[in-house]
Amino acid sequence: MSVVLIRGGRLIDPATGRDEQGDVLIENGHIRAAGGSIAADGAEVVDAAGCIVTPGFIDLHAHLREPGFEQKGTLATETEAALRGGFTTVCAMPNTNPAPDSAPAVDGFLKLVAQKARVRVLPVGSTTVGRKGERLAALSELAEAGCVALSDDGSPVPGGNLMRNALTLAGALGLAVAEHCDEPSLSGNGSMHEGAVSERLGLPGQPAAAETVAIARNIELCELTGGRFHIMHVTTARGVEQVAQAKERGLPVTCEVTPSHLFLTDEAVAGSDLTPAYDTSAKVNPPLRTETDRLALLAGVNSGVIDAIATDHAPHAPEEKLREFDHAPFGISCAETALATVTTLVSRGELELGAALRALTQGPAETFALDGHIPGIGTLAVGAPGDVTVFDPEERWTVDPAAFASKGKNTPLGGLELQGRVRAVVVGGELRHAVEAVHV
Repeated sequence: MSVVLIRGGRLIDPATGRDEQGDVLIENGHIRAAGGSIAADGAEVVDAAGCIVTPGFIDLHAHLREPGFEQKGTLATETEAALRGGFTTVCAMPNTNPAPDSAPAVDGFLKLVAQKARVRVLPVGSTTVGRKGERLAALSELAEAGCVALSDDGSPVPGGNLMRNALTLAGALGLAVAEHCDEPSLSGNGSMHEGAVSERLGLPGQPAAAETVAIARNIELCELTGGRFHIMHVTTARGVEQVAQAKERGLPVTCEVTPSHLFLTDEAVAGSDLTPAYDTSAKVNPPLRTETDRLALLAGVNSGVIDAIATDHAPHAPEEKLREFDHAPFGISCAETALATVTTLVSRGELELGAALRALTQGPAETFALDGHIPGIGTLAVGAPGDVTVFDPEERWTVDPAAFASKGKNTPLGGLELQGRVRAVVVGGELRHAVEAVHV
């Protein structure tokens, strides 16, 4: 096992409140020392001068596509993309083929992970069999197989009683039910946010109420059952308000937001100097919302109401996005731009650095209780896993989708200059990623 010394960075660890200049020593896969000046003969040395050193980022929501959809992405390509984005742990969404709705399916997935993944990958099991919303999967079996949460991902659990049973059983197993909160009878065939931009473009829209009605139902069921309820990719100002009210009532409700919804609005669909109108790379579900919603999401991260920043990384094959807007698939490839969008927002004064880093480290670790699977994850404390991300908050760079490690080049940020870049990433004590500017 290699020894890695990260030297001379600004150490920020939201879990312990640490914010100081110093070194981090990683030995035998764990953090051996942090803070002050550390000597270590024979160590690989990462010069972190001018950089911020944090616990490795944790992504609660990513689509790795394998097995079943390798034309969009593979475990190798998409975990390499996550690595370049500073993520050391990724929770894999269950929209694969087969869906992880049984222990054999989860075991098969984990064997692929062991062979191919560049970062830690934790499985999210299907709430219902085949993600069809008809009957619950064998939830206890999924928990025993190592699933860290349950979700049907883009397919909301349709029946109130079925969701009630899912929350009850998952709660008994110590797992959160992560839900795409949507009322299909309202969102229908909407391909973007319903509002002034969709009207101008003549595109069918999804009203904000499609999200908030579903959030309201599920919060009530959370209170009824006591089960842990996690709202994936919240997008509306009212949704953030609903979460805040649920937390004030002491309910076990958590939520996440994507970098895309923090950074962009529905105007991205209308195009810009860099992108065309009807830009399918800005088509995502739930859709990009209004500036009012975006500002509420930023405030939610800053206040801690929003627990995690999760990518919803969704790569697609190029030809799949080269269709008319209504017929193109939903999804943005954003693992490699996630940190930069966040730090760009920090540089603009819209996001607070400490709150943003908490939402990338401690927040997601607590949301899915990942310490029970990987003790000490999400912190730089001595004895914690040797998962560390080093990034330069000042470096400016231009997004080039062709240079992505991800198979998915579908980003609305192509050609845009961002501020902040990952310089080195250590996973389990191994230096897995380092750019030329970092001395090793």
